[in-house]
Amino acid sequence: MARNDGIDRTVARNQDLETPADVAKVQEHNEREKDSYSNQDIVPERTSLNVHFKAPTDDYVKMFEQMEQDGVISTRGLKPDAVKYGELVFDVNSAYFYNHGGYEFAKQFYADAYKAAAEIVGGEQYILSAVMHADERNRAMSEALGEDVYHYHLHVVYIPVVEKQILWSKRCKDEALRGTVKEVITQVSRSKKWESKPVLGEDGNPMLNAKGKKILKSSYSVLQDDFFNFMRNAGYTDVERGERGSTEEHLTVTQFKVQAEQQRLEAVTGQVAQAEQNLEDAKAATAKQKKKLESLQKETKAAKTIALTVQDIEVMGKKATFGNNITLTPDECDTLKRYAVNGIIANADNKRLKEKLASAEKTVSIWKQRYEAVNEKYMELKQKAQPFLDALEIASEKVRAFINSILIRGKQTQEHEHPARKRGQDMEL
Repeated sequence: MARNDGIDRTVARNQDLETPADVAKVQEHNEREKDSYSNQDIVPERTSLNVHFKAPTDDYVKMFEQMEQDGVISTRGLKPDAVKYGELVFDVNSAYFYNHGGYEFAKQFYADAYKAAAEIVGGEQYILSAVMHADERNRAMSEALGEDVYHYHLHVVYIPVVEKQILWSKRCKDEALRGTVKEVITQVSRSKKWESKPVLGEDGNPMLNAKGKKILKSSYSVLQDDFFNFMRNAGYTDVERGERGSTEEHLTVTQFKVQAEQQRLEAVTGQVAQAEQNLEDAKAATAKQKKKLESLQKETKAAKTIALTVQDIEVMGKKATFGNNITLTPDECDTLKRYAVNGIIANADNKRLKEKLASAEKTVSIWKQRYEAVNEKYMELKQKAQPFLDALEIASEKVRAFINSILIRGKQTQEHEHPARKRGQDMEL
């Protein structure tokens, strides 16, 4: 699984296919045999772009049976419930391929990765199918960049085998042959294929701990080293090895997708919360501007009541006995002067208040537009996130139980793959 730390890492996941049903499901997915898929990120129109580096000649189970009949592999001594199939998934984060041009670069990269897979499983003849998927859309990157971005990865279904020497038994009539190699068979064995390996020193010999026990390296760590080193040697020097100490060796494809969707849900939920906060901020700002507008309207009304009326002015003064002059008493003259000054001041105040009122109305309009825009984005985001939110609210216990069951199964797989080490042994990741 790619990490969001800006580093392009090689990752190889190994998954046991324990039952015929598991094999059938993987075949349907890898070979795109279904008419429709619950995974909405699969784009059927791009399925023709998927690349087979080794196409299956039949269904996986029949190919296995034919190889057994031809003597290519042997199931001698296997328990009925033994794991006979495995799947390797080779991966680098989507951004790596996007930054290198996409599809054509991915084809070349995974053509080289297929060579690594053949070497890792012990030979191309033990690979049933190897296909690069180019039809799965990376939803998060696509939404972030505003264009379709695809997640390229390689599925390799294989048979886990090891070479096994069959010795002559003690009952052999020829004493010279007893204990010597009778034949070498290619034994199907998941446990032997992926057993922990000793850590070698500079002299090529196994390293020992203080008690003289071999220091072991987990098979998953060996797988990561082999894939990374092969791709580096093939010329891909701008990738790094998957992080040491990772628990991703225990993730099935389903667990991997569940974890990715959990991360995506957390991101969407965070965006919804941020949008809600922005909406509340916009509402508060709008309410504040509304109060300010109401206050200005009251000031304007008060200013108008102070202004002189025409009738007040017309009743002032008396017409002189001779001529057309108007005579005013000293009090009326003072009053008229005072009213004139107040009128000029009132006109100035009215102009200022009208300007403030117009500015406030404009500000309210802007905040209203911002509020409507934020509200629209919020509703769109909430609609996108609603299925996730409904799932958590309506069936949170079922979702939690489902995820817990997957994690428990992963833990059981881990215990099956890596039995408890004897006291005194060291393990390197």
